[in-house]
Amino acid sequence: MPYTDDADVRLYYEAFGDVEAPVLVLVSGGGAQLLSWDEEFMGLLTRGGVRVVRFDNRDTGFSQRFGGEDDVDGGYDLIDLAEDVLRVLDDLGVDSAHVAGHSMGGMMAQMLAIEHPERILSLGLLSTIPGQSRRYVLHGERPELAEKPVRITREQAVGFAASAVQSAAPGRYDPQVDWHIRAAGEAYDRGYAPEGFSRQWAALRRAPERLESLRSVTTPTLVFHGRDDDVLHWAAAVDIAEAIPGAELQVHPDMGHLIPHELWPDLAAALLRTVARGEDRR
Repeated sequence: MPYTDDADVRLYYEAFGDVEAPVLVLVSGGGAQLLSWDEEFMGLLTRGGVRVVRFDNRDTGFSQRFGGEDDVDGGYDLIDLAEDVLRVLDDLGVDSAHVAGHSMGGMMAQMLAIEHPERILSLGLLSTIPGQSRRYVLHGERPELAEKPVRITREQAVGFAASAVQSAAPGRYDPQVDWHIRAAGEAYDRGYAPEGFSRQWAALRRAPERLESLRSVTTPTLVFHGRDDDVLHWAAAVDIAEAIPGAELQVHPDMGHLIPHELWPDLAAALLRTVARGEDRR
């Protein structure tokens, strides 16, 4: 299995597509494993001419843990999470790449564009925010994440995943209950560690405000958000798109925090457009 060869951080990753094609790294959100990037979606991208890389963020899946079951702070920050992307690229021998991230993954992508612009060719900022303003954050303070998490069984994890998508208000998109059940079970089997999300959350709580810094970013950027996101408000997408010159903004009605399967072709097409813009600037 491919792991980064780094003395400090060991990360599991997978790569798909032509080794000579431009590299697009997909970065998962908080607590999510690389499974959040479905192979069907990645196929849309590889057929469009990119090499897709996905990886388990630290404290998830097969990647390194930064504490035990009682530890809710791993002592790292958002920039450390972001630079894990560079560790994966270094292991692949890639100097610069396109990066798209969902939620926390989008925050990591922002940090890379701000702190390591020479290594980022284009950005996909999906269901994400540029800071901790109450205008953006709809899920509250989440004080339970500062406490030792209650551990649950595989059956409970799968049941919670099913009930979460089933309880959502009906909309234009299929909730894909079977997909979420399958993904929850596979994620549990790959590496159940709820305290890992708590440690990522601690890093997010310390994250710097980024909106003003994004005004200096010139990287071709796609901003993609749901109008009905009840976790992170779509106003954040508007602010990000206004801050980054030439950014493409898409706000989709009836889309929540997660990206519906029906929108995968639209997202893939938009990411491929953004990659092409980045390649044209090389």
